[in-house]
Parts: sequence; structure tokens; C-alpha cells
Amino acid sequence: MTILPLQNPILIFSLLLFIILVTPYIFKKLKIPHIVGLIIAGSLIGKNGIGFLANDDHIKLFSTMGLLYIMFIASLEIDIADFKKNSHKSLIFGMFTFLLPFVFGVWSSFFVLKFNIPTSILIASIYSSHTLLTYSIIAKYGITQNRAVNTTIGGTIVSNTLSLLVLAFVVSSQKEPITATFWVNMLLYLSAFAFIVTYLFPKLASYFFKKENDSVAQYIFILGMLFLSGFLAQLAKVEAIIGAFLIGLALNPLIPKTSPLKNRIDFIGNALFIPIFLISVGMLINFKVLFTNPYTIIISLTMIIVATSSKFFAALFAQLSFNYDKNERNIIFGLSNSQAAATLAAVMVGHEVIMSNGERLINDDVLNGAIMMILVTCTIASFATEKGASKIAAMESKNIEKPDEDIPERILIPISHPDTVEELIHLGLIIKNKLYKNNIYALNVISSADIDTEEEKKSKILLEKATKIVAATDQSLNELIRYDTNITTGICNIVKEHKISDMIIGLHQRTGITDSFFGKFTENILAYCVSNVLIYHSVQPFNTLKKLIVVIPEKAEKDPAFEGLIKKLINIASNATIKLIVFSSENVNKILLENKKKHSFDVELIEFIDWDDFLIVSSKLVANSGLLIFMNRPAVSNRNEPSSKIPKYLNKYFSKHNYILFYPEKAKKN
Repeated sequence: MTILPLQNPILIFSLLLFIILVTPYIFKKLKIPHIVGLIIAGSLIGKNGIGFLANDDHIKLFSTMGLLYIMFIASLEIDIADFKKNSHKSLIFGMFTFLLPFVFGVWSSFFVLKFNIPTSILIASIYSSHTLLTYSIIAKYGITQNRAVNTTIGGTIVSNTLSLLVLAFVVSSQKEPITATFWVNMLLYLSAFAFIVTYLFPKLASYFFKKENDSVAQYIFILGMLFLSGFLAQLAKVEAIIGAFLIGLALNPLIPKTSPLKNRIDFIGNALFIPIFLISVGMLINFKVLFTNPYTIIISLTMIIVATSSKFFAALFAQLSFNYDKNERNIIFGLSNSQAAATLAAVMVGHEVIMSNGERLINDDVLNGAIMMILVTCTIASFATEKGASKIAAMESKNIEKPDEDIPERILIPISHPDTVEELIHLGLIIKNKLYKNNIYALNVISSADIDTEEEKKSKILLEKATKIVAATDQSLNELIRYDTNITTGICNIVKEHKISDMIIGLHQRTGITDSFFGKFTENILAYCVSNVLIYHSVQPFNTLKKLIVVIPEKAEKDPAFEGLIKKLINIASNATIKLIVFSSENVNKILLENKKKHSFDVELIEFIDWDDFLIVSSKLVANSGLLIFMNRPAVSNRNEPSSKIPKYLNKYFSKHNYILFYPEKAKKN
């Protein structure tokens, strides 16, 4: 006979996995958000329910990982350019959603529930904090870049930091007198923590990514950074979730949103750690107290009403202040109303503190009331987020710029060397439009004269490697093997047959003193292939670049391929979270400014028309920066043009930097 709670770790883990698998399906049928379902499931299997599981160290470990993961993933999803642009909104909302619950909380706790001042202040700080528990709903509907979402995520760090500082202040005041030394130490701890996480860790990560391209090693490294940051936050006397959020912001530019690494982070968190955290929250709920202790009911109702109403008014003020619509208000309210992570942290810490009168700072009644508040606020938040997100997603799908189906984006990557496959594929993922799925083609051409079993095996191995890289981003790669008279002919025929819009090739490596900069193969591609051609020279992973210098010649806006270039620049800035520094004419700058209003991306514009002074570009090309140049096709380029000197400049001055040469598509003959 099995003794409850279960002790066998294999059986415990198996039970958790089946709960994670089945619960969303059951509650979807009931039209209840799966987040609520997991919390309810936790309450049923916990010690206060059937008693299958005890909230032991194994559960607490996974729960802590899920808690930190929620904050980490949320900060990785932030569009840094949009965050900077709207940072004032995040600050204002953060103060709204901290002060309103705090003021209401102190008043209700002191005058209604008759608690003392320290307990009232601590309970008020609990109301002020919140957990981005419903963020997975936002991700499900694909509106993570919505302005209301970015405002709320930014405001979260403000409100939670202030709430946890209040927690540290109240708890410390019960242990030792609050003196100037206390404030000095706190400032020093926080400053050292912020410096390490936001300055030293990104440098370490950039160095690691340059040296190690193994995907498993990169994920383990990121996981280590996440939990180390959480630990350092605790050393600085704030909660670990602050460290998780801060390291996410710090590493955001190094983890492109379209990268295999980002997909692995999301997958493991959403499949395992976060669901177990939600189950562990439910395991703390004790419904029995509602029927045995009337005072607990009064405390629970008071906490639920104060927390929910104050967060709603904060969301309403944000809506009125920023001219948001009611659906965006629902998003803000839904994201900020769920009480879980920081609430649990504050309640559990306060429950362990004994005041000078011998009573707990947070007694059992408040603890049970807080757990009930967590359940109710998470339920309300889930419904509010679901309602707002579904409507916003529906509206965005109507307003979104539809891709041109007649001339869709298709990216071809001819591959022949295993050492260059990964970087070429990664560049393809970064420049592609998110609206297109499965639009990357990998090609290996086998010359008719070289057809044999060994060549076919090498070709399949190369294509399998490319497929694995793309598959890690939840997309599929179109594998192509071409048998033709020569490689150039094979590629050009594929471009025509599959209506390829863009081709990415690696830069030719010179093998002799008489060899040209491009090499015969690249020169033939530029002469005969009709698609846009991107020639890529890579010396470090693209995600480690902080800036991309873009040089666009005068009158480039008249080129039919110019619009495609602008779209790719926007994709690069968004997918790779990189700053663009554009050297271009006044007319081009105006077009870029118009696009910046529609799409939030970080760009600095510098007027530039004198190509004889091209080396001025090098003043902006520092460490961890790359270069992209809009070039002329050799067939239409005059050897006396300044642009004809660019290969010599690149070879002499820019060989230690990543650069992309963008050759526009050939004009179609009538």
C-alpha cells in the first residue's frame, strides 16, 4: 500500500508531469485559464487536499526555478528600443501600482483589521507587489511587443523593487534599530549587485558566446547566470526575482528573439519549471480554514478587495494617462493583479519574524488570507488578461501589414563548408520576417562531373546540420540538393525555380596573390543571379554585436530593392536587439524616421553623401560592432565610383569586424 504523501521521486515527478499534461486540456473544456487550473490542481494534491504530495525540498527547488524563470523570460521578451522609448510610462505606472495599493493597504490593515504599524506596512507592501503570472497568456496570443505589455513589465520592476525594499526595511527594523549605517549598507549592497549583473555579466556572456557555439553549453551558461544573479540579489538583501529580472534585461541583446537559444529557454521554462511553480502555489492553499475560522474569512475578503480594487485603479489611471484603450487596460490589470511570487516571499519572510511582544509579524490568519488572495487574484487576472489579449490579438491581425503573397520572402543559403553553416543560418533567421514561416532554403549543389556516393553523403550531412539549427527555433528548413553542370548554374536555376528573394553566401577566402577579393564564384553569382545577394563576413557570433553600422549611398531610395533593405534592417534591429547607426543621405534618413514611428527600433542617423570620405565610418566601428553596406551590382557599377574602392577598404581596415554587403536584385528585363 502506498503511503501518502508520496516519497518515491520517480513517482512524484511522473505525477507532476501528468498533471501538467492533463490539466490545461480539462480546464480548456471548462473555459477556465490553464494557469488557474494548475493552481487548483496543486491545492487538490497538496497536504491540504488529498495529500499526494508534500511541499518538500524537491517541489521547492522546481518552484524556485519556475519563479525566477517567469521574471527572466518576461525581461527577455522586452523590446529594448520600445522600453527606452516608453521608460517614463513604466516609471509612472510603477509608481501608480505601488502607491495606490500601499496607501489603501496601510489604511485597511490599521483601521479595519486593527493590526499594528509594522504589520500594516508589511501587508501594504504585499498588495503593492505582483507577479507576471499571466504573461504566458500574452505570449500565447503573440502580443508580447504591445505597448501596454511593455509598460506593465517595466512598471513591475519598479513596484516590486519598492515593495521588497519595504519588506527589507520592516523586517530589519524588528531585528535592529534603523540607523544611517543600515541605509549606507543597503545602498552599497544594491550598487555592487547592480554593477555585477548589468555590467560584468553581459561582458562575460559575450566572451563566452564568442568562444563557445555549442547550444547545450550556451543554455547551461544562461541558466547558471540566472540563478547566480538570483543568489547575488539575496546577498544584496533583496529577493531573487529582482536578480532574475535584471539579468534578463542585461542579457536581452545577446539572445536574439529568433534564435535557437531563446526557443530552448522558452520551451523548458513553459513546459516544466513554470507549471511546477503554479502547482506549488496551489499546494499552499487551505480551503478548510474558511469553514473553521470566520476571522480568516474577514481577512481574506479584505485582502482580496483591497488588492484587486487598488490594482484596477492603478491600471485605470495608466489608461487615462497614456490614452490606452480598455483592452490595453485589461492587459495592464491582468498582468499586475496576480499576487504570487513576491507576495509569497514577503508573507513567508514576515511569518518567520518574531516581534518584541512575542507575536509573529505575519500571523497564521494573515498567511491563510494571503494564500486565498493569491488564488482569487490569479483567477481574476487570468480572465482579464485572456479577455484583453484575445481582443488585441484579433485587432492586430486585422491591422497587420500582410506579406505580399505574389512576391513572398524566400531566403536561400547555399552551403558547402560545415564551418560556415551555423553563422549563415543564424543570419537568415535574423533578417527574416516573422510573418513568414518555413521560408528558409538550404542548398548544396553537386557538379554533374562529381556525382558519387561520397559527395551525396557529404551533402546530406551539411543539410542535416542546417535543418537541426532551424528546427531549434520551431521552424522547418527546406532542404535542396541540386545536380548541375556547375555550382553557379545550379544556384541560379534554383533562384528562378523557387522564386528566391534573398540569398546569403559567405565571403570568399583568398587563396593566392592573384585571387580577387570576391573570388570567381561570388563574381559569377553577382553577374547572373537575379535575387538580392547578401555576402557575409563573420568573425564573431552576430548576437554578440552591440551596434550595426549601415552605409546607404545617395539616391538608394530610388532602387526597387531599397524597400526590402529597410524591412531587413527593421528585422535585424528587432530580432537581434541591436542598435543601428545609419550613414545616409537626407532623403534616406527621412524614410528611416517614418519607419521608426511605425516600428520601434534603436537607430542613430548620420548624414553622409561623400563616399570619398568613406573611412569616417570607421570612427563608429568599435569592438563588438558590425557593418552593412548597400552596394551596386558590378554590372552597373563604374570602376571610378568611390564604392568600387570598398572591397579594398574592407580588406585593409575592416577585416576584424563582421560585415554584410547587400547587393540589390538585378533589374528584370521586359
